[in-house]
Amino acid sequence: MKEVTIYTDGACSGNPGPGGWGAVLLYGAHKRELSGGEAATTNNRMELTAVIEALALLKEPCAVALWSDSKYVIDGLEKGWAATWQKRGWVKSDKKPALNPDLWEKLLALTKVHSMRYHWVKGHAENAYNNRCDELAVAESRKYR
Repeated sequence: MKEVTIYTDGACSGNPGPGGWGAVLLYGAHKRELSGGEAATTNNRMELTAVIEALALLKEPCAVALWSDSKYVIDGLEKGWAATWQKRGWVKSDKKPALNPDLWEKLLALTKVHSMRYHWVKGHAENAYNNRCDELAVAESRKYR
């Protein structure tokens, strides 16, 4: 299996508000950056979209190390929260509806294709790739102001 490292971040000016996402994919000596945004969204939707878009680029099953500063994304995947919400018909343990089921559906399907390892990274700290993702996401969100 090819080993790919993915860094992602989402940004939102207001929550909800104009938002953006950014991702950096690393494979051997190759690096690819991607980003996008929406006029009206939330920070969590942008965090999820960044991961979805990055994983969707992979053309075959890979060993993926995913780095994100979003506890929502990392815990939702690593701790199995999203899979449990899905099994319950997108209802959380507190009986409230889980948010963003449309994006979680896509993300869960993509993670099943790959061998995933999850890593939380402190946002706005010393990680150059996370900081680059933040720059990409913020730049995208500004296009919608």
